[in-house]
Amino acid sequence: MARVLLTGFHPFGGSVVNPSWQAVSLVAADPPPGLTVSTARLSCAFGTALEELRAAVDRADPEVVVCVGEAGGRPGVTVERVAINVNDARIPDEAGQQPLDGPVVEGGPVAYFATLPIKACVAAVRAAGIPASVSQTAGTFVCNHVFYGLAHLIATERPALRGGFVHVPYAPEQVVDRPEPSLPAATVAEALRAIVTTAVSTETDVRSAEGAIH
Repeated sequence: MARVLLTGFHPFGGSVVNPSWQAVSLVAADPPPGLTVSTARLSCAFGTALEELRAAVDRADPEVVVCVGEAGGRPGVTVERVAINVNDARIPDEAGQQPLDGPVVEGGPVAYFATLPIKACVAAVRAAGIPASVSQTAGTFVCNHVFYGLAHLIATERPALRGGFVHVPYAPEQVVDRPEPSLPAATVAEALRAIVTTAVSTETDVRSAEGAIH
């Protein structure tokens, strides 16, 4: 049984739900065959989220970690390619912090690439009939903060661990009063099942055109 850790976030920005945690919880309740899935719900707070992530990794001792966050406005599931060493918050986090132009890790590399087979994961989600793409930016808020922190942990302390970050759209109940794209939690959970199954079983990523022009 391969060990997988999935993380989602607490609600933030005035919302009462976070679709990342909704979907992660559904996967944990009905994991893919052959996988043991542990979960952790992270605070949407700089610093604290990384402490909670490290504790979850220590507790679960996983082989694969997929952190999941909300990306309101995106129409599909997006698998992130790169985490950058920048905290630059357009809005305060849930603890009221709003760091500007600072590093996630002082003295750390400018960026890290995900160690998941990102293109194979996207292909698997599409094969399940769910819209998906490779994303070239995880932003500069807490999602990128967690993605970079995970990548730094892998690079410096857990080289056998593989991990990355997935952004998911709003849940339908978040957009009842505005015309923005959304996906049901059950659909996002199915996408995450495809991603973690592919991540565990795929050593070498596929070659396909998933880049961005702008």
